[in-house]
Amino acid sequence: MKLLRHGPKGQEKPALLHTDGTVRDLSVVIADLGPDQLAPEALAALARLDTDTLPVVEPGRLGVPWHGLGKFIAIGLNYADHAAEAGMTLPAEPVVFTKFGSCAVGCNHPVVLPLGSVKTDWEVELGVVIGRRVRHVGEAEALSHVAGYCVVNDLSEREYQLERGGTWDKGKGCDTFGPIGPWLVTPDEVGDPQNLSMWLDVNGVRKQTGHTRTMIFSVAKIISYLSRFMTLEPGDIITTGTPPGVGMGQKPPQFLRPGDVITLGIERLGEQRQTVHAWNPALIDG
Repeated sequence: MKLLRHGPKGQEKPALLHTDGTVRDLSVVIADLGPDQLAPEALAALARLDTDTLPVVEPGRLGVPWHGLGKFIAIGLNYADHAAEAGMTLPAEPVVFTKFGSCAVGCNHPVVLPLGSVKTDWEVELGVVIGRRVRHVGEAEALSHVAGYCVVNDLSEREYQLERGGTWDKGKGCDTFGPIGPWLVTPDEVGDPQNLSMWLDVNGVRKQTGHTRTMIFSVAKIISYLSRFMTLEPGDIITTGTPPGVGMGQKPPQFLRPGDVITLGIERLGEQRQTVHAWNPALIDG
């Protein structure tokens, strides 16, 4: 299934993308798509619906595909060729940081540059959404805890991240720096998460071309590793690193400016499109 939420902010309704390309209303079945609906049993119940009988809707604005997003965990330097372009040593263990939950927005939401930003960068990434609680899980069982996968743009202010006194988090969790979606795609439609191509363009020019098979640490490894240090809960998202081609790695480096248009996508998971804006608080909450 390809699950989504649409409508004005704070009034989003659940829906799914039908195989005929129409969007079908799920609000006649569930009030919303939240952590309780991400459990395997709940998703299986939705999969048994006769989707042909669900009302067709025009989705309009797309929000984050589920409500109740918990932890927004990120993995850095998880593609060998990206680590090389950044001039960083390959990690022996996953590099873990966080993006603040307030950065999460729908897939086509405006990207608003932080006040004073000079080095905002793009990163197409595979997002992994947890469907049931997990602690100290082995790699063999890790993927059974996944509710679905999605496209994430892990936007990053590189000056804040690398030049402002340590820790990556301050450059990663700015408002609008976590577009997610368009859909949450269930594992049965994705198959092997290590077999997905991905891409990102800026103003129609291809910047990133990659494939999840080149991850240093697989999705199963990442889930297993994180579960040693924290309890992963339904609704948590893990974004798993980016392939080469980020702005910081261009020669000379290139960073986002107002008016730039970012388009990105991952095989079987859909596409995003964002326009970059100068600091404007009104656009953050739109």
